[in-house]
Amino acid sequence: MDLFEYQARDIFEKHGVPVLGGIVASTPEEARAGAQALGGGTVVVKAQVKVGGRGKAGGVKLAHTPDEAAEKASEILGMDIKGHTVHQVMIAAGAKIAQEYYFSVVLDRSERRYLAMASVEGGMEIEQLAVERPDALARVAVDPLVGIDAAKAAEIAAAAGFAPDVAGPIAQVFVKLWDVYKGEDATLVEVNPLVRTEDGSIVALDGKITLDGNADFRHRDHADLEDAASADPLEARAKAKGLNYVKLDGTVGVIGNGAGLVMSTLDVVALAGQLHGGVKPANFLDIGGGASAEVMANGLDIILSDPQVKSVFVNVFGGITACDEVANGIVAALEILGDHATKPLVVRLDGNNVVEGRAILAAAAHPLVTLADTMDGGAAKAAQLANA
Repeated sequence: MDLFEYQARDIFEKHGVPVLGGIVASTPEEARAGAQALGGGTVVVKAQVKVGGRGKAGGVKLAHTPDEAAEKASEILGMDIKGHTVHQVMIAAGAKIAQEYYFSVVLDRSERRYLAMASVEGGMEIEQLAVERPDALARVAVDPLVGIDAAKAAEIAAAAGFAPDVAGPIAQVFVKLWDVYKGEDATLVEVNPLVRTEDGSIVALDGKITLDGNADFRHRDHADLEDAASADPLEARAKAKGLNYVKLDGTVGVIGNGAGLVMSTLDVVALAGQLHGGVKPANFLDIGGGASAEVMANGLDIILSDPQVKSVFVNVFGGITACDEVANGIVAALEILGDHATKPLVVRLDGNNVVEGRAILAAAAHPLVTLADTMDGGAAKAAQLANA
């Protein structure tokens, strides 16, 4: 789960990372009050969206008075930034910046460890810097069993080329940012810019945090950080039912068991769709190892609730969950859904007890169900039905 900047700021403060005051506002009036609460001086009005490039898009503006803060908030609220509508702004205290830096810790899946990255050249062009002058961005491997202690923080500061008078204070902040990463079970903690002010203080002026959903059981408070207002309603319903579902923009609903099989199914449907009007997959839905009637009914209910869906492709390889169990689940699910099931289903079963599973579906003879022998054939049929 990606967090808004103001949420990252609050978590930074919780772990002792130096930050400036910040107040969230949903209206120009709240922005004016927030600026007054921060002393009435210069503030920064920052769009709260989970996407980069806010500054270039006009979503970050300086305001010198509370009235100007309200004016800037009015300009930013409602903006569309890379497909994200701005519903809130953060009124952040201003800072006299002497130097901008960059720092992040990320999960390096390929190397099965963490990776710290730092640069003495932070700011909006950090992505360009990483491409054009990769040597200016230090990359330091972090042992998961050790993390970023004082010694590792000093190593990162040295690798990035921080001056001796800055290296000590900056390393202390690196350690605190590692506390955020480890303490909140994050997969990304990024600060850009991390700044040195004119009085020599090190302050995190911006922040990005991505939390690992697999660790939610250790952080009950993380549920409060979810952006329910911007969540896709179908994805929210699926999550409430414990389904691994992602909404896409096509017309062929997809259900499979196992993330790898579902990903392959998306590719096959997209390829087949090129021959049938350019139709595409409408979703990713992995029912996992269990395909009970309830799980299948919940999955079908979510997919059939999507008005874009014109057909559904159920692609299951029986393993621990046998094909006859899946077939019984499909039959029972259609009975549960009743008149709510109105769109054609193409079902491809293979693997454990496939003969029994196909026999169950054939005997049920549901008018919406078409059996397919192969994944390619099932994808082609589902694409054809969606195009029709």
